[in-house]
Amino acid sequence: MIWQNGDYHISTDRRKLQLSVVHHYLAHDSYWAQGIPREKVRKALQNSTCFGIYCGKEQVGFCRVVTDFVRLAWLGDVFILPEHRGKGLSKWMMEVILAYPDFQGMRRWLLGTMDAHGLYQQYGFTPLALPERMMEKTFTGDW
Repeated sequence: MIWQNGDYHISTDRRKLQLSVVHHYLAHDSYWAQGIPREKVRKALQNSTCFGIYCGKEQVGFCRVVTDFVRLAWLGDVFILPEHRGKGLSKWMMEVILAYPDFQGMRRWLLGTMDAHGLYQQYGFTPLALPERMMEKTFTGDW
């Protein structure tokens, strides 16, 4: 699917994704995936529903959703390249993702963020209602 907004468009076509752009941002500019190998990024993209934001043919933003399409969706690896920030692209991407037909009726959305709480709160995300029910297992070694 493709959505248009001025000079920008969002596509779910994996063939349009620019692995070099996504990998570079995650491995070098993100706080959550520093040093991730290119092949790990490729595998993650293959196993997710991906949304790329493009200005012409240049990829300028990204988000992926990991889901069973019924009960649970995890929003991750969200970014807009610095030179394209401040144009409402993050908000537009959230609107597109939450309206995506395959995600309608989803029981629970999860995400992790260190600095974008205000963005996600605009779309109904809140702190965990029952954090005592949630657990995690974290791997601390190299990728």
